[in-house]
Amino acid sequence: MKVAVLLLNKGRGSGEVAREHVRHLLKLGHKVYFLHPGMGEGIAGAKNVDIPLHTDVYPVHEYLPSAGGNQKQVARMTFEEMAAYIPDYEKALESVAQKVDVFIGHHANLSAVVVQRVAKKHNKPYVLFLHGTGIEPRHQGLWDDRNWALIQQAIEEANGIIVTTEYVRDELVKPLIPLPDDRFLILPCGVDLEVFRPGNTKGIQEKYNLPETYVICPGALTFSKGPQNVVEASQVYAELAPTVFIGEGELLEDLASDLGDRGGFLGFVSATDKARLINAATLLVAAPEKKEHFGIIYAEALAGGTPVVAYEGGGVGSIVTPTEGILTERSPRVLGQKINYLLLNSGLRKQMSASCRSRAEKHFDYQVLVKELVAWLEKVM
Repeated sequence: MKVAVLLLNKGRGSGEVAREHVRHLLKLGHKVYFLHPGMGEGIAGAKNVDIPLHTDVYPVHEYLPSAGGNQKQVARMTFEEMAAYIPDYEKALESVAQKVDVFIGHHANLSAVVVQRVAKKHNKPYVLFLHGTGIEPRHQGLWDDRNWALIQQAIEEANGIIVTTEYVRDELVKPLIPLPDDRFLILPCGVDLEVFRPGNTKGIQEKYNLPETYVICPGALTFSKGPQNVVEASQVYAELAPTVFIGEGELLEDLASDLGDRGGFLGFVSATDKARLINAATLLVAAPEKKEHFGIIYAEALAGGTPVVAYEGGGVGSIVTPTEGILTERSPRVLGQKINYLLLNSGLRKQMSASCRSRAEKHFDYQVLVKELVAWLEKVM
């Protein structure tokens, strides 16, 4: 099978999901054309196609905390602004279209419009992977109506729709575009089970001068990600364990002042260090203001055997069940109490840790997930 995978930009969460799909499609013997602006080295074995843009401003589905000023959210663009980017992506996708059996476009965005146009022109099937960050702005009153009409048409005409959770399908997509359930594939984000695993912690606590017991909170230090809620919650359990934050963002200075000596901030760390920090942590905690569409950090914690305490809501419940952690009401005080409870119960944590790893192996192994994707694509085709 020959597959084209188109991204709006290099991306972080959804971008890494796409890259893992490409790598595993290649391992299964398929040919993959991988396209996005700022390609760089791309993925070994894939046909990597850079997308030159007509401007140095990158279109994004949500703002990246460290990206500076050379980005603009497409959901805030005028019709003319979005339209100016479409030929850039179309030209790149056209260059491989005749060689492709099926197209995969990521996000309800201008990328979906481009995939629809090229696929229809060549009479070939296409599917769209709708991550919540593309759909959510429409629920918040964003998107120029003319831009959204193009995106909606692309979604309605797609041969299939991929989402990570029932939450994305039922709460984000279907209220706007009421497609039948049989048009969807629910495909969770996967995790690298070799990198995220118990025991893969060599030297990490010594490197960052961390104690044996600590709580970790990964993610950008932005209001929507909720680090301020974890800082507040830490007052409840600080005597039992410090809280370690990895990531950067505009709230750093205020958070550091509020946290005081109850923990610390490591900033951006390498992918290797991030995995080892999560694997070695006693608990992983998160308290985002918005409901998570999926939340890759929870699957990473499960693979590392690290129990989770987090706010309930969104797609998190599809990852973390009561045997792997605790999902709490959306209150920093209650979050802190539940963290305190687990820190005091080593036996329960040990049981949860074993269940975490087992659930990750069963539900979030990329080798299994991409085989499921391939079987579904073959039906679509």
